[in-house]
Amino acid sequence: MRDIVEGVWHALTGSKPGPFELTGTEDVLPGEYRVAAAASATIAAATLAAAEMLKLREIEPGVVTADTRHAAAAFRSEQLLRVDGAGAEPAWAPLSGDYRTADGWVRLHANYPRHEAAICWGLGVPGTREAVAKAVAGRSAREVEHAVVSAGGAAAELRSPEDWAAHPQGAAVASLPLVDLAPLGDAPKRTLFYSDRPLGGIRVLELTHVLAGPVAGRVLAAHGADVLHIGAAHLPRVEALVRDTNQGKRSAFVALDTEGGRARLKKLISRADVLVQSFRPGALAKIGFGPEELAELRPGLVVAELSAYGWEGPWARRRGFDSLVQMSSGLAWGDPPSPLPVQALDHATGWLTAAAVMTALRRQVTDGGTWRARLSLAGTGHWLDSLGRKDSAAADVDHRDLLEEADSGYGRLTRVRMAGGLPGAEPYWEFGTRVPGVDKPTWTP
Repeated sequence: MRDIVEGVWHALTGSKPGPFELTGTEDVLPGEYRVAAAASATIAAATLAAAEMLKLREIEPGVVTADTRHAAAAFRSEQLLRVDGAGAEPAWAPLSGDYRTADGWVRLHANYPRHEAAICWGLGVPGTREAVAKAVAGRSAREVEHAVVSAGGAAAELRSPEDWAAHPQGAAVASLPLVDLAPLGDAPKRTLFYSDRPLGGIRVLELTHVLAGPVAGRVLAAHGADVLHIGAAHLPRVEALVRDTNQGKRSAFVALDTEGGRARLKKLISRADVLVQSFRPGALAKIGFGPEELAELRPGLVVAELSAYGWEGPWARRRGFDSLVQMSSGLAWGDPPSPLPVQALDHATGWLTAAAVMTALRRQVTDGGTWRARLSLAGTGHWLDSLGRKDSAAADVDHRDLLEEADSGYGRLTRVRMAGGLPGAEPYWEFGTRVPGVDKPTWTP
């Protein structure tokens, strides 16, 4: 697995990583894809990036470590979370899932009311699983995908790996780097204020929704950043995922569909160091927060953008989620579909985003500039596919020693400890998940 970590680090920095150690075996997760190796590699990369930030503070980081068993638990964190001893409610809405079509399979995503409405509208059926299944069974998977997506929903035909490779979007994804990290504009070199943590004093504004973006913010918070997650009171949330991914973050509501809300966001960005956003490509630009506007508003900002299918190609603006990208790209190929054992594209992209943000911050200290990082679930899937295969069997794994308890706005949490060892400043969350919107949309002094 060392070569995988070195490959990720080279993609981020063009250089070789500092000292690190990997432990454990890959049989901690089932399936033929090397998900545990990918998990360990992305966690190691983010922790190595934190180590480089420590060096800038003249603190010896020590040898970075990553363990496959802990990495597998981190990539299952939403499944392992308990609130006052109780497991989370189901994360999937009734209409979400895989459906057999006249010629294959299609997956529909209905976790948000607007996406459920698009399914019903696009297929011309009432909102019951029986009605949707009957309508889908008489049509081709491509026809269903097109109908739902055209109605503003989220759907994905199950394609074979060969079909995806031949698809224009598959070809576009294959041509893009795992992480696109480049200057966005000029800015003076960054000065770090004293802290004994890698990201102490760094302000991160997070405009994300499930799951990759919140994971990135959670990692940055664990390394000492002041992370402020911005949502809106009227937008739906998957509470089971919010409880897990908002560890160590403050949470505020800002209505971006109002002039006052946009003015508030502009003020927050003007004092931020990092912006992590997973809006559909182009959505923020429509309301005046495109890359060029951000670079002008806050010279020296690090902008991290996450998308489903990449930033080039015919699907660059398409809605997508981990489960849908697995279907489209052939990772779930089988009859019935065979998804990855965890939402690995989301989690890996989140850790990679955190690594890219910290790499960009380091470059600001040494070189200056405003920086932009771009990543996608499909790009991460392409990378995972490139790692080869393993035996699909998995050993019985006990995660109990990897859990810890913390108070939160929801009650007493039992959660997976932050993964990735950094002896010079071990990562941790200063507080548990806060109830969405409980904080004011301002930066702490």
